[in-house]
Amino acid sequence: MTLKASELKEGQTFEAVVVENLTRTQIVQYAGASGDYNPIHTDEVFATQVAGYPSVFAHGMLTMGMTGRMLTDLVGDGRLLRFGGRFTSQVFPGDDLTTTATVEAVHEGDEPSVELKVSTANQNGVEVFSGSAAARIDP
Repeated sequence: MTLKASELKEGQTFEAVVVENLTRTQIVQYAGASGDYNPIHTDEVFATQVAGYPSVFAHGMLTMGMTGRMLTDLVGDGRLLRFGGRFTSQVFPGDDLTTTATVEAVHEGDEPSVELKVSTANQNGVEVFSGSAAARIDP
């Protein structure tokens, strides 16, 4: 899909499932890739009995990475100008995550771009990531 400034309007939304049934293996693989071996992400006994969580949970940056993949799928590789946000709730094994990108503004002219509000929620509708992005788009 190629977004075009002439075809976008404020309030328009795009949605994609970014993960179904997140596994502990995926969380541990991310720990290895990122070098973040905090036991709240990888050690069930530590997470539940020491830290008091119901289970291990995903790294916030794993959630942000999956959200970012949705955005690059939407706007194209190398087109993001800005992407940021905050982690609003934990993501646990078994969660399904869906990202919604809402058009906040469209800038036409010599360098067309789009401003997006971004939200990722789990299967219960709980928002786990809230942020914004800007990207270059076609005229």
